[in-house]
Amino acid sequence: MTLFSDLLAAARRWASDPGSWPIQPQYDTAERWYARLAETPEHEVWLLTWLPGQETDWHDHGGSAGAFTVVSGALVERTVSGGRVRHTDLPAGSGRRFGAHHVHSVANRGAVPAISIHVYAPALRSMTRYRLLDGKLRVAEVERAGVSW
Repeated sequence: MTLFSDLLAAARRWASDPGSWPIQPQYDTAERWYARLAETPEHEVWLLTWLPGQETDWHDHGGSAGAFTVVSGALVERTVSGGRVRHTDLPAGSGRRFGAHHVHSVANRGAVPAISIHVYAPALRSMTRYRLLDGKLRVAEVERAGVSW
């Protein structure tokens, strides 16, 4: 298996066994809720919840590859290619893998809360936030682990 398929397989394993999660999902009406479930030398695992209308801004993962799977509800991933925004619908049970230079935005556009599991390798150390201006992503800020989250 490649690193990418291993990360998606890890996300699916975690998603399939909510009883093993050391933290149970919570919801925050002000912003997305997230918590780290596990960290190993190979990767880290995050649990995220999304109320309807909650979304991320445009961001990368600071050089980490990753994958995520939707446990319940549905999410939409946006990416930019050739100046155009592409939307990918992700219903419960679906997943995405991505490389170390992937930039995206994720949102719950549905009417019910969503839960997702995210796996990154190596562990997140930084994330760059972007603004989309005239079809191009422009760096807005760089956040650091232990400082920004």
